[in-house]
Amino acid sequence: MTRINWFKYASPATFFPLAGRLIPWFRALAVLFGVAGLYVGFFVAPTDFQQGEAYRIIFLHVPAAWMSMFLYMLMALYAGLGLVFNTRLSSMMARAVAPTGALFTFLALWTGSMWGRPMWGTYWVWDARLTSELILLFLYFGYMALVAAIDDPRRGDRAGGVLALVGAVNVPIIYFSVKWWNTLHQGSSINLTRAPSMAAMMLWGMLLMALCFWMYSIAVILARVQCVIAEREQRSAWLQELAAGEA
Repeated sequence: MTRINWFKYASPATFFPLAGRLIPWFRALAVLFGVAGLYVGFFVAPTDFQQGEAYRIIFLHVPAAWMSMFLYMLMALYAGLGLVFNTRLSSMMARAVAPTGALFTFLALWTGSMWGRPMWGTYWVWDARLTSELILLFLYFGYMALVAAIDDPRRGDRAGGVLALVGAVNVPIIYFSVKWWNTLHQGSSINLTRAPSMAAMMLWGMLLMALCFWMYSIAVILARVQCVIAEREQRSAWLQELAAGEA
């Protein structure tokens, strides 16, 4: 049985072409899951007996909120690996994750305000979960601004890594805020310790959209890390040979 040496893909030179081969697959999966999730969520799932049709925003809001937190922890993990082990690709991956994480955080806040208007009578309240999610968006922006402001990429990676790791404490605050404080935001409808408190079709629509966002994130992050690698390794012989071969 042939064993695959996965550690070789820790090098930008070997990861770059691998990312290029994977992007079309994840892009196609994102489209398939997205079409299925939107169809189930907006046309198949039943109307909620309390919230009416307005509840359907959760098929975008909840998966976006999940991704905003997960991608921040992923960014912090990559940044931490780059900080501790001085691995180039890890820091490049952290930079590639940040814009997509910021996008999903903004989407979670925006869709949440659209849901809050008919449910709470206002687009925004300084609720514990909403406020901590807004702080998460500022952390993403702060990380991206910090690494971009430092001319030396390696110094920028180290500074950004420290900020990303410090900011990671905000993620459990977001998750547990509805348990720790008396907030307007409703509790989780999906819990690993009990059965979901929603209809099966609602759950399927939400999970399909979550898979869509996962696949989209992977495709976009891989494309973005290729850009980061190309920018940093533009004078490397392997990149020039690859470009000459494609030409």
